[in-house]
Amino acid sequence: MDIKQARKNVIEQQIRPWGGLNERANKALAEVPRENFVPEEYQKLVFADIEIPLSAVDRMLSPKIEGRILDSLNLQGEEEVLEVGTGSGYLTSVLANLSKSVKSVEIEQELHELAKANIKKLKLKNVDLINDDFKCSNFHEEQFDVIVITSALPMIEEDLKKLLKLGGKLFIVVGSKNHMHASLVTRTTKTNWHTKSLFETHLEYLKGHEPVEQFSF
Repeated sequence: MDIKQARKNVIEQQIRPWGGLNERANKALAEVPRENFVPEEYQKLVFADIEIPLSAVDRMLSPKIEGRILDSLNLQGEEEVLEVGTGSGYLTSVLANLSKSVKSVEIEQELHELAKANIKKLKLKNVDLINDDFKCSNFHEEQFDVIVITSALPMIEEDLKKLLKLGGKLFIVVGSKNHMHASLVTRTTKTNWHTKSLFETHLEYLKGHEPVEQFSF
């Protein structure tokens, strides 16, 4: 396989046709070696339009979702980014190439260690990896220009929106198991946020933040 050509092909055949048109973002997606972040047994599927398994329950986002995330955020290079769900570290690395700094939270220690090793190989100096459950209260004294949630949430919590700086953007997938949609939330004033629906999709819920099942009798 011609890896460099394959990276270009995924941009032209999957990401751009699905609305990932941001040239700066696509360049970073093509330059970061996605194959380094994919388990050995799935190397033949590195650039496939699927969510590649990282464990029994964890998955990498598909290339076209990653493209749409970055397209919606339109990073300029000076942003401080919070990512929730590091996974193997691929999107983390792309975000690091497009922004000033990335703080990424991963609840699973095995994935945290994997991402740390993967990112170390790229010699990225602007990434801070945290092995912990995500809680807004852990960041109450911080605010970010960009927040990316790589798993779904039942709803957009007010405390999460308050972690955005003025003008900051949050990418999030919200909804029920049968109906989820990706949204971009922008903080317009100290007390107001604008939410734009981007596309329908489906992701697994963020661990520890699953909706409480409602029982009827």
